[in-house]
Amino acid sequence: MIILGIDPGSIVCGYAVIETYKRKILAAGSDSIALDKNLSFHKKLQKIYDEICSVIEEFNPDQIAVESIFFGKNVRSAITLGHVRGVILLATAKYNKELFEYTPREIKNSVVGNGNATKEQVKFMVKKILDMKVDPKTYDAADALAVALCHFNKNKWNL
Repeated sequence: MIILGIDPGSIVCGYAVIETYKRKILAAGSDSIALDKNLSFHKKLQKIYDEICSVIEEFNPDQIAVESIFFGKNVRSAITLGHVRGVILLATAKYNKELFEYTPREIKNSVVGNGNATKEQVKFMVKKILDMKVDPKTYDAADALAVALCHFNKNKWNL
């Protein structure tokens, strides 16, 4: 089974692919979509959509897991993130893929054992769990791996 994990972002959007067989992870990789700060917002959304579609076409994941919206103190950030998630959900629907959503707390708890873990702790544990020799390129790529791992951990007995 191939799982695509996505960490939505309007500046950097992380994505990761893990391949599993039975209850073992065979391979994992991640990257991120860096968005030019000079692009208009609707062009950023188009780039995210196009890139996620390319990733789906390249890896043909069986399931897609995405981080849900975290609503903090900044309503504007939550709305912006909602737009980004919207184009990700649209790409998922376009390819008729099964979608699963997890809160940031669920993801951190699943990977680190602490729902309040820092980005550094998530990156460290992702690298350790997957026995990676090099760090993921960005925190967003590490977070996307954490999303995919969370989905795997919550469903490995059903996969």
